[in-house]
Amino acid sequence: MFDVEGLRLLDTVARTGSFTAAAASLNYTQSAVSRRIAVLEQRAGGPLFERLPRGVRLTPAGEALHHHARVVLNRLTRAEEELAGIHGGYRGRLRVGAFATANVALVPGALRAFREDFPDVELVPVEGPSRSLLRRMREGGLDLAVVSDYPADLPDEEGAELIELAVDELLVALPRDHRLAGREIVDLRELREETWIEAPPPGRTTALATACARAGFTPRASVRIGEWTGKFGFVAAGLGITLVPAIAAHAVPPDLVLRSLGDLAPRRTVYAALPPAPLPAARTLVRLLARQAGQWGGA
Repeated sequence: MFDVEGLRLLDTVARTGSFTAAAASLNYTQSAVSRRIAVLEQRAGGPLFERLPRGVRLTPAGEALHHHARVVLNRLTRAEEELAGIHGGYRGRLRVGAFATANVALVPGALRAFREDFPDVELVPVEGPSRSLLRRMREGGLDLAVVSDYPADLPDEEGAELIELAVDELLVALPRDHRLAGREIVDLRELREETWIEAPPPGRTTALATACARAGFTPRASVRIGEWTGKFGFVAAGLGITLVPAIAAHAVPPDLVLRSLGDLAPRRTVYAALPPAPLPAARTLVRLLARQAGQWGGA
């Protein structure tokens, strides 16, 4: 029934007290203001202003409509501010996906720094395997994803932008009483008889298999455990060994030791993935993720 420009004109006339002043404020002619107010009064079913010798004054109907006009205009202003904030990166919601070990230190550190600078942005963390995060981002469910090419290569994602954050060495986790636990660097070839604990994706070559192939052997049949606390528990019990990304070293319990595999150590690349036309807030978080990656030495 009432258009926004008509309500804005009503408010301006009410605040300035005259058609002439409202016309000057809005860069209209006085006759244009008079015509538009007449149309508004026709839609309202009666006069909205008393015409006085000097200016105009709201009628009771005008006061009622002006009250509602102010509510509508204020809400629209808030909506404009909120949208500007979303596109400017300092309001709204940011949905951030990450694989499990990225949530040990990399992502939490970056999100903490982001929240300090942008407290009005709602952060929604989502955890999952890299491939499922990319798929979810492609479907519009994530604004940013932290992904890696471990345990297997990433799929080609048309339209996704990948920003390299770090190259992360994979360390071997051993129980403290393991025969090789006292060394700083363990030769992968000395682990050819060990049982490996991992959860390889079906039908895809893993980083462990590739590294062992370079070392001249095929790893023994592994114990299939996917969750990290379960892997640590099996290693601590002496049921096998596992690879742990350096990015997750802080999460390793004290009854295990981490050792480098030297030149034969598998490595993975950690990326921030963005969809086409990413939010500015997502771009800002990528910069903080890169800074955080540099602090723990993975960049």
